[in-house]
Amino acid sequence: MTRTMMVRNLIAGAAITLVSVGLSGCDYWPPALQTQIEQLRSELQMVAMEKTQLQSQLASMTKAKEDLQAQVDDLSRASRDKSVMINSLQNSLTASQGRLLKSTKAAAQKPATAKPNAKAQPKTPATKKKAPAKSARTR
Repeated sequence: MTRTMMVRNLIAGAAITLVSVGLSGCDYWPPALQTQIEQLRSELQMVAMEKTQLQSQLASMTKAKEDLQAQVDDLSRASRDKSVMINSLQNSLTASQGRLLKSTKAAAQKPATAKPNAKAQPKTPATKKKAPAKSARTR
């Protein structure tokens, strides 16, 4: 019995030692593992810096995009306004050309009807009147 008690005590002591070492952690790191950990930390820092740079570039490009979009909107609005103005001027020009054409046709028809009347009336020097000359001061 004493022998079984000693074995039990030895096993219990070993178990307690293993559990305490397992819970406290092992402070020994092999040099190769330490090198890998340091390399991963430095890569993580580099990636974090690149991420920050890319985020700042993204922010500046987003702002530039918004500025350009505002310019495009302004130019589109101006283009629509100019198109409306051009259409209005074209319609006005067409109407003016139509009035001019009508007036030239009417003017062309008047002398044709006026010629027989002019031949019927005798020309006298008293019927011809000279228009008074305009002076530059009356303007």
